[in-house]
Amino acid sequence: QFKLVESGGGLVQPGGSLRLSCTAEGDTLDYYMIGWFRQAPGKAREGVSCISMSGRGTNYASAVTGRFTISRDNAKNTVYLQMNSLEPGDTAVYHCAAAATGYCAAYVPLRQDDYDYWGQGTQVTVSS
Repeated sequence: QFKLVESGGGLVQPGGSLRLSCTAEGDTLDYYMIGWFRQAPGKAREGVSCISMSGRGTNYASAVTGRFTISRDNAKNTVYLQMNSLEPGDTAVYHCAAAATGYCAAYVPLRQDDYDYWGQGTQVTVSS
């Protein structure tokens, strides 16, 4: 059974950094486009970033552009989200998701409906 597992969340002060990881069980991530989404308390889930199967295509929400970087290491079956200059507004549960088809590029909107599999999420809290 294909399963996504996120890790790396935690409590960090404003301006700090965290690196989230998304790994897979039951299949390799090579065959999937991967997205990161987040949901803050009382708010709808929103797209953060995505990366294409090859890793050559990426996209970022405007709120995180310049601060977050997505990457993938297919040899380790892992996708990373490096988050720098964290702000209290980044506090949320972060989920990774996998899409067997689809396209990730700078001009393609991040859409939850494109993704077939979802992880349980990891909590990120930015607070002093």
